[in-house]
Amino acid sequence: MFIARRLIRTLCVALAAAAIHQSLVAAAELVTLWDPAVPLPTKATAPVLDDVAFHVIKQRRPDTDGCNWTLGVGLVWHKDKLYASYGFNKGGENTASEEAHVRVSEDGGKTWGTPVVIDAGEGNLGVSHGVFLSHGGQLWAFMGAFYDAFQKTHTRAYVLDEATGAWEPRGVVVENGFWPMQEPQKMADGNWIMAGFRVAKGYDAKGHLPAVAISKGDDFTKWDLVVIEAAPGLGDVWGESTVIVEDSRITNIARYGAKPVALVSTSDDYGRNWTPAGPSNLPMTTSKPYAGTLSTGQRFLACITTADSGGGRAPLTIAVSRPGQPLFSKVFVIRHSVSDKTPGVSDPRAEFSYPYAVEHDGKLYVGYTHKSHIANELAVIPVAALKAD
Repeated sequence: MFIARRLIRTLCVALAAAAIHQSLVAAAELVTLWDPAVPLPTKATAPVLDDVAFHVIKQRRPDTDGCNWTLGVGLVWHKDKLYASYGFNKGGENTASEEAHVRVSEDGGKTWGTPVVIDAGEGNLGVSHGVFLSHGGQLWAFMGAFYDAFQKTHTRAYVLDEATGAWEPRGVVVENGFWPMQEPQKMADGNWIMAGFRVAKGYDAKGHLPAVAISKGDDFTKWDLVVIEAAPGLGDVWGESTVIVEDSRITNIARYGAKPVALVSTSDDYGRNWTPAGPSNLPMTTSKPYAGTLSTGQRFLACITTADSGGGRAPLTIAVSRPGQPLFSKVFVIRHSVSDKTPGVSDPRAEFSYPYAVEHDGKLYVGYTHKSHIANELAVIPVAALKAD
């Protein structure tokens, strides 16, 4: 009797989640992102990855360094070292006391060096989390920045002086609201594309929409901002986005905002023109996603994408496609809220946000932040474990 009641309860949850998803997007034509022939698993039925190592990048420690808020892991491998950046604030989120920090690991994320300040801002300027690019023997950082209380967002660039460990500023490289969310990726036309979103606060613009910045060749100090419009009738959007690059065709996957559905837009001309960002058939929590293509030819999407997660930010998942296929068809759980494998946070209330991923030597390194801003952590996943049936 107990088992029967439990099965009925699980079925009801799944049906309710499906009904909510359909009601959210009933007024719009769905973009197919998930293989409709495959049932999307629930939190309880999605398989959990076994061979995953967990490490702590940075804990919130107001008692030792004044850190009251931290968010937004960015990762890169550069000359056999793993770099992790994040936003740091002794005050509150999106205030002018925000700083961009970085730590370096020489053992694959097990231990981390002393935090280094990339930029602490000055006066009413706050500098926060962003992304890296290792290219031509140099390590670049592109960090989101803003004035006052989250006004006039823009992107600033820095280059690492490896002799001194200092970060040399290269100035404002993308203006008009752009915040980078994914490292620049080389396109077949010779330019680089950097995914993010346009924050409208302080500008004569409407909507916090998905956006990309496109370089002028290998000049990383000059970028064109391309804002992706939302499909009509979507309402509020908070368009933190990520891209998958395939020749001239670029797929943008974005956070909807208040509604737990992935938005999708595509470009067939190297990111210059886009279809309107519209709702997909894949439920996704209201947090920044991160997507890419593995060395196996599989597309992947790190976020929270189960049939019944709704707007919750647990468990942390990764969706993958079959090799060479465009649609996601399997979801793995990276970790649940309670975990005996992590040296970091394990708590029934733990939730996860702002994932970031980089592949290196057969492993996928996934950084993420607890929604409560209590810690930035790292999961190291064997790529071989991410096979889709």
